[in-house]
Order: sequence, then structure tokens, then C-alpha cells
Amino acid sequence: MASYSYERIPYLVVYEDKSAFKDTYAGEIDRISLTCQLLKPENHASSTVVIWSHPIGGGAYLPLMAAMARQGIHVIYCDTRYRGVDSALIMEKTACDLGAVVRDAKERLGYETVILGGWSGGGSMALFYQAEAENPTVTSTPAGDPPDLTKRGFIPADGMMLVAAHHARHITFTEWLDPSVIDESDPENRDVELDLYDSKNPNQPPYSQTYIARYRQAQIDRNRRITEWVKSKLADFKEKGDINREFGFVVHRTMADPKWLDPTIDPNDRKPNWCYLGEPEIVNDSPIGLARFCSLRSWLSQWSYDDARADGVKCAARLSVPTLVVGNTADDAITPEHTLRLYEAVPHAAKDLHWIEKANHYYFGQPDKVVETAALCREWLTSRGFLA
Repeated sequence: MASYSYERIPYLVVYEDKSAFKDTYAGEIDRISLTCQLLKPENHASSTVVIWSHPIGGGAYLPLMAAMARQGIHVIYCDTRYRGVDSALIMEKTACDLGAVVRDAKERLGYETVILGGWSGGGSMALFYQAEAENPTVTSTPAGDPPDLTKRGFIPADGMMLVAAHHARHITFTEWLDPSVIDESDPENRDVELDLYDSKNPNQPPYSQTYIARYRQAQIDRNRRITEWVKSKLADFKEKGDINREFGFVVHRTMADPKWLDPTIDPNDRKPNWCYLGEPEIVNDSPIGLARFCSLRSWLSQWSYDDARADGVKCAARLSVPTLVVGNTADDAITPEHTLRLYEAVPHAAKDLHWIEKANHYYFGQPDKVVETAALCREWLTSRGFLA
């Protein structure tokens, strides 16, 4: 396979999106500016482009993007309006942003075929968009606010490409949530038997199935307690006539998944006592933890176990287009159960599952794995008739 030089072309997609209030820091209200990069192989025209995105962006310089361009694949990476921060992120609005980029790629850049790529949290976002493009059903956010996705006229992609993708932000977050917190206003008040990092906890790895079942239910219960409080807070504001009022809050201790300490749970080649952000016990209280800083509406849209709509498994079940699912066997963020459930959820036969052996989540320090995955993507695109 030839290795192509490529040009990295930055550009903006700007569109109007009416809102009751300003929910992102930068830019004019009601005008959304999305930063994008087109990685275009030199002297290699193509009518097909693979568009990647993520709810909070930042993936334009991930090694796979460049590796795909070197394989002769035209690649777009687009950031959503929430680039770099998810404290007020609304998943329904990320779908609108992705829709604007897909339309621009088709109508302005002239690509006839669009494949949606989803890495990590970009997977459920891409699946949410495609499900709503094929058969729109969502008429508001979980808080009852715009946008109405059934009126957006999303252009469906022609295929899906999921790499190291998880079920959904709200599912992954709940699996990582520390259920030992008894009182959200006093996170140091904890149930010792549910605190994985307390040496006094009589439950130690390898954990029993009974303990794991109790622990998982306690995680869901904590998520639901926060959701109940969020809904009560919003209802109180609306009752007082403050229909656009928001409230910021902190969620403490959000990296306490037993599988990071017990590698026998959903086993793969990951190392124990480690996750993709570092030592789990440190990350559990770190400001970079998922959902650490939240708004009420954002909680319902991206973190609520029962209310968030961007559920990768449920959305995958609504797909009609060819789909590639790639898992990394040493992934320290996404374990095999996530990969397999996404693959199994796709309801048709035009789907393919591949594993990249010994690869970590981002392929950091693994340039050979990056090349292997890019070559796999090209082979799949060709086999499915998307590339000549």
C-alpha cells in the first residue's frame, strides 16, 4: 500500500442555531462556529470522506487521523460547540453540530459518500446522529428544551466506523461512578463496604459476583438520586417562572469501576490498577474525572442513567448502513463487553468486527497499531464499496 503525503486544511462550519440562552462561552449567541480539519491526501482525489467527532472534540491530532490520510483516505475531524468542556454539554445539540458538518461536506466540499467515524465517546454520538438521521424521534432534550431533531433534516451517513467506542456517556459514567458516597453535599461521608479504595473494606479483589451485583446497583442508585435532585431543582425554577435558570454543581468521586482493580472482570490485556487517565484512585477525585462539573440540563442529557438519549446500543439497533466495529484488546478505557454489545446491537448482516491485539485506547506509544488500524479501515472501506 502506497503511503500518501497529505495536507491538513483547517476550516470553519458556521450556522445559526436559536437558543433560549447562551450555553457556550465563545462566539455570538445563536451563531455556532465549529472548528474542523480536512486531512486531504495529496494528488489523490476521492468522492468519499470519513468524518470523526466527539462531544468535547480534541481528536484532530490523534494518530489514527493522520494514519488514515496516509492510507489515501480523506478525513474530516470536527469539534462540536463544546470543544474542551462538557459542563453544559447537551447531546442533542452535538447531533445538530455533526449534522451541519455532514451537510457541509456533501454540499460545499462535494463529497458524495460520508462515513461517520466514532472513537471512544464519539461512537455513541455518531450512532445517535445516524439513528436520528435515518428515523428521527427526539423532539426535545430530556429537560424539555429545543432542539427538535425531527425538524433538522439530518443527512444520513452511508456507513459507520466505530473504534474503541463505548456504549454511551451515561452508561460508562455510571459504571465508573463511586457508589460509596452517601451524601452529595458531604462526599467524605462514605459507605466503607462500597469504597474500593478503603483498606477497611472487607471486599477485596477478586470480587465475588454477589458483591459486584450489589456494587453495580448502588452505582445506578447514586446516579438516580442525583437525577431526582436535578429534576426537582429544575421543576422548582420553572414553578417560580425562572424557565431558563441554570445551576452548576460538582459530582465527586467518579472513577471507581471494580474492573480497574480486578482484571478478571470483563478481562482483556489491560494492566491492573490502571485506567486510561492514570491511577484510578487518583482519578477518582481528580478534576479531569467525568461529570466533575455539571449543569442541571447537561446532567439529564449526557449523564442521567434513565434519561440520556445518546445510547450507543439502542441507537445501533436502529442502523441500516454498513458498520465496522473495532476493539483494542489492551484498551484501558473500553473493555470488550462494550465493543461486543455495540456489534451485536447492529440489526443487519452488513457489519464487521475486528480486534487490534495488544492495542491501548489511544494507541499511545504504539505506532504499529495505528498503521494496522488505518490499513484495516481502508480494507473495510474498499470491501464495502466505499473506496475504489
